[in-house]
Amino acid sequence: MAHQAHAFHMVNPSPWPLMGATAAFLLTSGLAAWFHFNSTTTLMLGLILTFLTMFQWWRDVVREGTFQGHHTPPVQKGLRYGMILFITSEVFFFIGFFWAFYNASLAPTPEVGQCWPPSGISPLNPFEVPLLNTAVLLASGVSVTWAHHSIMLGDRKGAAQSLTLTIFLGLYFTILQAMEYYEAPFTIADGIYGSTFFVATGFHGLHVIIGTLFLLTCLLRHLFFHLTDQHHFGFEAAAWYWHFVDVVWLFLYVSIYWWGY
Repeated sequence: MAHQAHAFHMVNPSPWPLMGATAAFLLTSGLAAWFHFNSTTTLMLGLILTFLTMFQWWRDVVREGTFQGHHTPPVQKGLRYGMILFITSEVFFFIGFFWAFYNASLAPTPEVGQCWPPSGISPLNPFEVPLLNTAVLLASGVSVTWAHHSIMLGDRKGAAQSLTLTIFLGLYFTILQAMEYYEAPFTIADGIYGSTFFVATGFHGLHVIIGTLFLLTCLLRHLFFHLTDQHHFGFEAAAWYWHFVDVVWLFLYVSIYWWGY
């Protein structure tokens, strides 16, 4: 930082945005080719390029924030605003799914039998696996808060234990939801009920997987001494994201599982 008179991080030219855009193009084109022509070559190329971009770009960000010291307090403030705006966009993303669900369920049309759940649909019991999943996610919210306090107090052992527990709970939730999907008496093709159920809970499940990977990355960084009691925004961002996922699940549980039962 000695060569500049300000505390901001001027990002060096990087190939990763262009590589990421190319990967995204190949990924979407590959999905279309897979759906229409049953060809997975472009899709596999897009996936490989996406994972390479993720690994190398995030590796550079970690290097800038730790060894090079570019993540000064003003830079961290900008990162916080960025994460807040990202989570806000995710809130509106899920509002769309809730809007679809309530639009269909509050005034059921003759096509679904003017009742909710629609005629012929056997909904899942909200007091079985969904209730267990709710308890699992609430417990993971407690453990990730424990991890945050441990990091702020400099308790490395406590932080490692609580982060490991949170990751385990995230994996447990994903396994339970996969079993629930496998045993569900309806599919995504079963009209508006099936599509709203699987799209809303499926995207939430995807967010749980992403959050689990986010926390796993934080655990590895913690073990490599990247996080300190004063400098750990990477973990804070993961914790914010995890709490957001928890809150979305509570709305999903109350709306789609319990109220929609």
